[in-house]
Order: sequence, then structure tokens, then C-alpha cells
Amino acid sequence: MAETDDVVDAQDDLAAAVLRPLRAHHAFESCVEMLATSIRLGIYPDGSTLPPERELAERMGVSRSTLREAIGALRDAGLLTTRRGRGGGSVVEFHPEEPGASTKLERPRDELLDALEFRRIVEPGAAHAAATRTLSASQVELLQASLERVSSAAGKAVHRQADAQFHLAIASLSESPLLIDAVTNVQVRLHEMLGAIPVLDRNIDHSRQQHAAIVEAILAGDATKARRVMESHCDDTAALLRGLM
Repeated sequence: MAETDDVVDAQDDLAAAVLRPLRAHHAFESCVEMLATSIRLGIYPDGSTLPPERELAERMGVSRSTLREAIGALRDAGLLTTRRGRGGGSVVEFHPEEPGASTKLERPRDELLDALEFRRIVEPGAAHAAATRTLSASQVELLQASLERVSSAAGKAVHRQADAQFHLAIASLSESPLLIDAVTNVQVRLHEMLGAIPVLDRNIDHSRQQHAAIVEAILAGDATKARRVMESHCDDTAALLRGLM
């Protein structure tokens, strides 16, 4: 039970890092986008319940009426259902497709390939920044829980979500809103690309080794190694996508 609670706490910490105050302009659209992204990347997984409206509105810096409208839009899109009564709330209903199930890309290919170049800059930078910081006990727990989740993921669709959460967890350790936004945007595009190609077991095994090495470097405070291993990880993923996408 304690282990399950630790995973839930780590998930809450990641959600708190990713869901931040929105700009006043286009608050409704931005609220829909941020919540939908959090659902698709598994920060709020299938069957989980969103935080209470008051808490979520405060976290995102929007009015409760704006939040309710955004939740209504996500409900209309089939990503949420609402349960009434005690213990109710907005429940996530999102079953991620198995990678490779569809080869249709929502964005232009050039934009997606550019995201790979951008990723090679921001994610190694995030790993470097994380390794230079003195991490709190909760931050160490978040990092280790994220590594465990992606290492033990059952099923390729779940692994894809856990992989995105792992990279977002590293970005969150920087405590830089701009860097977290950058990595989130990259992961959204990467999620689309990886969903369009078949998953290779050998690649997953290699990724797990790289993930473990990145975490080891961050916890050891070895920023140079953390950056170098993350660069190699990004390069390997980019090569796979350019070859198969």
C-alpha cells in the first residue's frame, strides 16, 4: 500500500509541475490544451480522477467557470466523464492506442522533424540542469518513481505514456517554467511520431538502459554525463523515427 501511495504522490508532483498558471488571453483554449495534453501523456491516466475544481482552477490560474467550460469540452470530446455525488468528479476515459496502430500524423512532417532538432537542445539541457541542483527528497522520489514506472510498464501503449512522464519529471526538476513548457511541447510531438511507428523491443531495452544512466548521473550530480547520455538517447530516437516514420 505504501508503494502505491508513493506512486500516487509522485504522479501528483508531476501534475503540479506541468499544470501551471495560464496566460489571461485565450484561457479557455489553453486550459483545454493543457488538460488534454496531461491526459494523453498519462499524467492523469485512464480511470483517474482530476483534482477538485477549486484546486485545479487555482493551480492553472483560471476561474472556476473557465475550468468548467474546459472540462465540458473534454467531456464532449470523450476524454472525461463526470460522476455525481460523494466521491465523484471528472474521471479520465482515455485508452491510448498501441504504437503503430495508425500511421496518420496530425502535424506536417517538417514540423515534427524540426521538433527532433529542438528536442536535442532542450532535453539534454534539462538533464544537465537537474544534475546541477540539490534535489529535495520529494524530487528524488519523483525521479525514481518515474524511472520505475517506465522500466516496469506493462504494454507498449502504457510504456509510451510512462516514457513521456519520465522526461517531464526530469524537466520538472529544473523548476524552470519555460524549460518545462519546452519539454512538454516536444513530448506532445514525440508522442505523435512514436505512435505512428511500430515499437521495437530492442529499442525499448536500450532506452531503459539509457534512462537508468541518466537518473544515475542526475543523482550523482554529474551534469556533463547527464547531458551526454540524454543527447545520445535523443539521437537514437531521432534516427529511429527518421528511418521508420
